Amino acid sequence: MNTLLPTSIVGSLPKPSWLSEPEKLWSPWKLRDDELREGKLDAQTLAAHEQRRAGLDIISDGEQTRQHFVTTFIEHLSGVDFDRRETVRIRDRYDASVPTVVGAVSREKSVFAADATRLRAAADQPIKWALPGPMTMIDTLYDDHYKSREKLAWEFATILNQEAKDLEAAGVDIIQIDEPAFNVFFDELKDWGVAALERATEGLSCETAVHICYGYGIKANTDWKATLGAEWRQYEESFPLLQQSSIDIVSLESHNSRVPVDLIELLRGKKVMLGAIDVASDTIETPEEVAATLRRALPFVDADKLYPSTNCGMAPLGRRVARDKMVALAAGAELLRRELA
Repeated sequence: MNTLLPTSIVGSLPKPSWLSEPEKLWSPWKLRDDELREGKLDAQTLAAHEQRRAGLDIISDGEQTRQHFVTTFIEHLSGVDFDRRETVRIRDRYDASVPTVVGAVSREKSVFAADATRLRAAADQPIKWALPGPMTMIDTLYDDHYKSREKLAWEFATILNQEAKDLEAAGVDIIQIDEPAFNVFFDELKDWGVAALERATEGLSCETAVHICYGYGIKANTDWKATLGAEWRQYEESFPLLQQSSIDIVSLESHNSRVPVDLIELLRGKKVMLGAIDVASDTIETPEEVAATLRRALPFVDADKLYPSTNCGMAPLGRRVARDKMVALAAGAELLRRELA
């Protein structure tokens, strides 16, 4: 990236109300068949346009072609039965009805390469694509086949690596792996979590990122955050391991969080995608607030390695709110750029 402080969103944007019910996760599609396929791609083009218009430097698909950041990828794999539902505890926080792994998991063909090719053609800027991480994937399923979280995670890591290589071939500049589960399952993180992440990104020459947050602004997550005390130090577990890993960029939640900013020092040498926009509130940040959040990180990350971003995805927000937050992110980064110049 030639731009100082290149801005981007983490991944998702709200979908248009003609595509799915607004401000809701796992919202069902309103269209069917060919209309749905066309509608998803129209929404993706619109999302790219809105990011450009807001002034963002790195463009994502806004996750417009997927119902949910994890399940849509899994839907395209064999070995998972979506009609056989079980209730599981997701990230030790809330219960959800999830599909069941009934056999060996595999990928028949690329899930997102065609969508990424379409985004590449619609954007002159660098593009980023997010995939769910192995640990977060296994946490969103009931496993009746492998009977081992680790074994299933390694299978998913191999599948993700195939997908990532197809996305790179489609022209994606940054492949981001979403691993919110890294803030919860610390024993697995150390035992095999980072190793599985590296397996998922093995052999790529594009940039790689891992996104670890405290979740969307839904009640289950905000309730959990309220129990975490005056300081949120979960990143202390993952950052030293990621600093030693092959991953290029580490994405974290910062604005309106209780994460001590000096934890970023544990990533020294890595690029840091810093969440400077709160996704759990409809309040629009001012450019000055965004700049202040970014400025506070500068003692712990070199300016040329700082990537201003959102804390997490914005799927559950209203479209105008998400648009205004993107504008604020771009304007805040520009304020700090001028200062640094």
